[in-house]
Amino acid sequence: MRRASTIVLSHLTPYRTSSSFLHKVSIANASTAIPIKEEQHSEPFSTLTKVKPCNKTQAVLTNSREHQFQTNPSRNLDTLVDKPPPQLSSRQRQRKERAQIEEAFESAATINEILKAFEDMESVFSEKDLGLACLKVGLKLDQEGEDPHKTLEFANRALKALDVGEKLSMLVGMALQLMGSACYSLNKFNDSLGYLNRANRILGQLEEEGICSIDDIRPVLHAVQLQLANTKTAMGRREDALINLRKCLDIKELTLDKDSVELGTANRDLAEAYIAVLNFKEALPLCLKALEIHKAQLGNNSVEVAKDRRILGIIYCGIEEHEKALEQNDLSQKVLKNWGLSADLLRAEIDAANMQIALGKYEEAINTLKSVVNQTDKESENRALVFISMGKALSNQKKFADSKRCLEIACGILDKKERISQLEVSEAYIEISMQYETMNEFETAISLLKRALTMLEKQPQEQHSEGSVSARIGYILLLTGKVQEAIPYLESAAERLKECFGSKHYGVAYIYNNLGAAYMELDRPQSAAQMFAFAKDIMDVSLGPHHADTIDSCQNLSKAYGAMGNYKLAIEFQEQAIETWESHGSSAQDELKEAHRILEELKQKACKSFSNELLTETMPLPHNVTSFQASEKQPNTI
Repeated sequence: MRRASTIVLSHLTPYRTSSSFLHKVSIANASTAIPIKEEQHSEPFSTLTKVKPCNKTQAVLTNSREHQFQTNPSRNLDTLVDKPPPQLSSRQRQRKERAQIEEAFESAATINEILKAFEDMESVFSEKDLGLACLKVGLKLDQEGEDPHKTLEFANRALKALDVGEKLSMLVGMALQLMGSACYSLNKFNDSLGYLNRANRILGQLEEEGICSIDDIRPVLHAVQLQLANTKTAMGRREDALINLRKCLDIKELTLDKDSVELGTANRDLAEAYIAVLNFKEALPLCLKALEIHKAQLGNNSVEVAKDRRILGIIYCGIEEHEKALEQNDLSQKVLKNWGLSADLLRAEIDAANMQIALGKYEEAINTLKSVVNQTDKESENRALVFISMGKALSNQKKFADSKRCLEIACGILDKKERISQLEVSEAYIEISMQYETMNEFETAISLLKRALTMLEKQPQEQHSEGSVSARIGYILLLTGKVQEAIPYLESAAERLKECFGSKHYGVAYIYNNLGAAYMELDRPQSAAQMFAFAKDIMDVSLGPHHADTIDSCQNLSKAYGAMGNYKLAIEFQEQAIETWESHGSSAQDELKEAHRILEELKQKACKSFSNELLTETMPLPHNVTSFQASEKQPNTI
């Protein structure tokens, strides 16, 4: 990924310590006035006058032009005398030295050259005049990805020097962006957000008030939005990050040609961000736009088109249009073969096998994987992925022993990669655990999920995955009757996913539903009712009131109130569930029949409870019981 600092650095103008920086000294005309800093006197130096040749030398030069040299060399006094260099005052020598140091800093290219030139500048310039130089050094360090502590030091010095007074400045915005980027590299995400949000406000105000050129502001604003997206993603706030990524695309649409290749790539990048939050509906048009641009500009046989088709295949799988996914995968493979990109081709073939499995074409998938496994190294991650997919195909054929053998081989490879590729290995463990779960090997599934969770906890940008794995562990523990052990995992998952996706995300609703079920198992119907109510409120918004899962949450709420003895509310929610099931027509006949059975059962319990209450009220209580209840109601006077 291109660092945001690269964008900023490419638009940073050549270095000047201030708007009135010393001009270079003109030796040929030393009498010319030299502009100096505003706080110094502005009149030219009176001591600097044009140097004149001496009279004797002038006479000799005149004689030499009028006469030929004498034949006797010892008598030839008519020789030329070199013109002496102009005499410079100490102040002018200082100005010349500063100008040369500045020029050396501007011409420095590598990071070592820039740092060396900056050291020379520190010896002659004050700290307040080094703001722009510090910014340039910091941006270069950030671009190179070297020493974020040193980057932060230069960024801080730049900000202190540039952020003076109340006047808005684009340079301050650039310094704040650099501070945010450096803090991000040091995992100081909250600090990063603070600096970036301020930079965003300043640049937005500059654009709104027309103080700076739009062409100058937009590249820096793009860098700020991109860094905001990276920081929020690292904090697990992927939904919020999408807003910033969308703004990045908007800026590029304003600055690039509508058929620009770079704009096509920007559309694909945003599509991938939507895929990460499983929002395939939003990802689809973006990826199609990227494909359209790249096909028009680069042709069907380009690598960019192949990348677009691969992402498009993932999207089609996400919306369960597996035939279309397989078609895109096939077209992508042809391009990758033409370009000889064997590593990408290998992954594409594994993807194709997974698509075949999704379509129920298990034998085709196994044959595809058999041809791929021979192309992999014995201890490679790709080989592990092949065996994972092979295990999935065999499991679907009910060949569980063969499936387990494939998964064991994959785990043996991945076990050696845990320290090197934690993220990739954790994702593989999650996939393997799901297969063990389908084979009712719950202990093995939980063990693998816990290993994945340990690795994900070390990756701050993977909080959403951490939450999902915690939720899965909690669900399996609940399923196997380990209710008390399940609750902490479910509660942790709910908090993680709320931080990542917001409190109204449907994933959070499913966790609340499972928490409600856990509390019902522990005979805590009041806590259960609260969880079921949370789940229903979220699902009403995210899935709609007529979605099957929303109706189930409504029925769960009815059960909780029934367990509490509040049959009035229980019947109301059950009748609401019946009404929504009826809107599904004939496709929900079984569900509707079961809902009516539950309603009748609730009504019977309500009648029985009402009868018992009437009986209790009409029967006189023994004297001692009445005395006990009365004393129990006495206020506590202690």
